[in-house]
Amino acid sequence: MTDSSPNARPVAVPSGRLSRLGRLGSLTAGIAGNMALNGAARMSRGERPSMRDLMLTPRNVTRIADELSKMRGAAMKIGQLISMDSGEVLPPELSQIMARLRSDAHFMPPAQLKSVLNAQWPEGWLARFAQFEVRPIAAASIGQVHRARLKDRREMAIKVQYPGVAQSIDSDVSNVGALIRMSGLVPAGLDIAPYLSAAREQLHEETDYLREGRYLHRFADLLRADPGFVVPERYEDWTTPQILSMSFAQGRPVEEATEASQELRDGIAGRLIALMLAELFDFGLMQTDPNFANYRYEPETGRIVLLDFGATREISRTVAEQYRRLMIAGLEADTERVEAACLEIGFFATDTAPAHRARILSMIAMVFDAIRAPSFDFGGTDLAQRLQAEGMALADDGFVPPPLPIDVLYLQRKFGGMFLLAARLGARVDIEGLLRRSLWG
Repeated sequence: MTDSSPNARPVAVPSGRLSRLGRLGSLTAGIAGNMALNGAARMSRGERPSMRDLMLTPRNVTRIADELSKMRGAAMKIGQLISMDSGEVLPPELSQIMARLRSDAHFMPPAQLKSVLNAQWPEGWLARFAQFEVRPIAAASIGQVHRARLKDRREMAIKVQYPGVAQSIDSDVSNVGALIRMSGLVPAGLDIAPYLSAAREQLHEETDYLREGRYLHRFADLLRADPGFVVPERYEDWTTPQILSMSFAQGRPVEEATEASQELRDGIAGRLIALMLAELFDFGLMQTDPNFANYRYEPETGRIVLLDFGATREISRTVAEQYRRLMIAGLEADTERVEAACLEIGFFATDTAPAHRARILSMIAMVFDAIRAPSFDFGGTDLAQRLQAEGMALADDGFVPPPLPIDVLYLQRKFGGMFLLAARLGARVDIEGLLRRSLWG
């Protein structure tokens, strides 16, 4: 979730399935029309523009961001997942879309908010509140968060789901999938259907606030004895399928820690990476959304506040053991065992061309060579750029990745997100030490 910015404004969420279908269909048709006109004009000048060039014009990027930010729900969430805030790893046009989707996180008008609350809570609910802030303190793709205080003195953060988003997931994903296919941004031959299916499944899970509340409670139990983390308390008496109520946790956006001391930044990144490894190897349970807005920190103590457990997944023991074997082999620079683990996980298939397989193994060796340093400097490395260049070279050479298991997709997303956050903080972390403690105890 993003903090509600001064530029955000109340914009009603289109809740009817047909109205959302019409808006996305109109968006797709409009983009296609713009591409056709622009393509015809450029061809008349003797140019041969690519689909990507025609798709990612300033006019189209602005139109996509504007429409998805107004619709919210699955449409906006898919747009955020595509761009993944990955710095230099993806085209700058997609970073623009992501920035727009964050800054334009509009919120429901008071009348629509009241309608949702009245439908979810018992009659007369307002009389039990001493204070309820109508303007949200944060807004995102699926819901917005309000601060409130009950007359029993509980300070609350109340996450309210936008109306209609759960019912519109399937049609939203299908329509945004059409935009992705039209864009030319995915490698030729890559079947995106499994990825859209995974996004659809995750979105259905994220709109179940009772499910999220259960995972919030489980993480609170798992980390209760860890002084480095704060997990809000679930208030079950005010939680429904579309409203998640919890204790209000103070803290500053984690990005603001970039101005803090090196020691504090290193501590934040180190604790989050250690938590990620514990989620994989000890808990069998991972919060897979590495959005920076899901983490806050206390400047005085350095404790990390964990928010938003909607994307939490159970991680199979099989996948965890595959990654354990990969990491042990990587730390020991055992190329044969690394290759075997990569084949198990699915990074390449038995029929992958030898040159492509060798390049993938070289990229993995590049990662392990870097993290064997006594203190890995996330802010001073060009590892992401080198991996990007290798990945682009693979794509240019015709490599089409095999469909990855869903757990692997989410794990790779989490690993990438933690790298980006640590890089944003300019942190220095003993990654090898963390891995060895996690793998061997």
